[in-house]
Amino acid sequence: MKLSCLQDNFTKGLSVVGRFVPVRSTLPQASHIKIETDEGRLKLVASDASTMAITYWIGAQVEEEGSITIPARLLTDFVASLPNEKIDLDVPARGNQLHLKCARNEATMAGMDAQDFPPVPAVDDGLTINLGPADLSKAIAQVQFAAATDDTRPVLTGIHTLAEEQTLTLAAADGFRLAVHKLALTDEVAERVEVIVPARALREIERLLSDATDEVEMSINSARTQVLFKMDSVEIVATLIQGTFPNYGQLIPSSFTSRAEIEMKPFLQETRISAIFARDGAGIVRLQMEPSSDGQPGKLTISARAEEIGEHRGDIDVKMEGEEAKIAFNSRYLQDVLQVLEVESVALETTSPSSPGVIRPIGDDSYVHVVMPMFVQW
Repeated sequence: MKLSCLQDNFTKGLSVVGRFVPVRSTLPQASHIKIETDEGRLKLVASDASTMAITYWIGAQVEEEGSITIPARLLTDFVASLPNEKIDLDVPARGNQLHLKCARNEATMAGMDAQDFPPVPAVDDGLTINLGPADLSKAIAQVQFAAATDDTRPVLTGIHTLAEEQTLTLAAADGFRLAVHKLALTDEVAERVEVIVPARALREIERLLSDATDEVEMSINSARTQVLFKMDSVEIVATLIQGTFPNYGQLIPSSFTSRAEIEMKPFLQETRISAIFARDGAGIVRLQMEPSSDGQPGKLTISARAEEIGEHRGDIDVKMEGEEAKIAFNSRYLQDVLQVLEVESVALETTSPSSPGVIRPIGDDSYVHVVMPMFVQW
């Protein structure tokens, strides 16, 4: 193999695929990045050998075809330290060594045969959906934080993905909260598909979407075991989580006794302020909603207190309907949802201090968030 490419392109590619290299693995090749020529370009591949793999292409001048795998940390650190100039890469026909030359720097790295690298699963049949990068990024951002981070219930570490008619619905839940986003599709899907995509995979997709301009192609194989995302010069394959996701539809309250329309900016600001005092108070923030009276607007009071620290309370004018209400939430859960909603105001719906609270963006029916309350002494 013999080729040349630009240092900044190579560095960017290595930083992207490097996120898929496991910190620890029993398979030596999994800690490597595969470098391979592919139709006049340089292809970089990384895999955790079990759940996810990424392929990233960069422009290159290819003189001879070939491939090799190199330890990810060594290669990434070295290339990132080089000047922003052309890098020459050379792999002799015999021996697993990579020679690199850039400006006045030269290095030789020991690698492994690319044929021993974990294969990337092929996803070439099943259902394919085209998605706008901005719409998909928004959908992922509004649900991924609600997925569970521990493996006690593996299905909850994924995002339930349902493609039906002209809608793609993403839902995540961790037992304490539920986030659901419905994404309108340009075309009707050929068949109803219901799978669970690892939340980690979608977080990596979201990270890459900031640079994407073309539509994202999502393909799910007919066996419902793999999902493939194609975007610009990147492809990500993930193993789907097997199991039954909870019937989250029945977790969304269908009615309320109190509803307040709240401006987003002061709501998030007051929640963040109260969270400072909530750190030593089990992370609890209290919300009290009072209806309007005597021509005055309704009021939302957000407060937090900790015995040895102190307390805080802040008031916000709201548009209130229904009866006076009290409810307490985990401050982090409340901040997580408020900071991803790109709207002027939201509605908070409650039934009782012990029933779930529902947050809906005003003017946007595509999203709903349900948060379980914290039990406190009022």
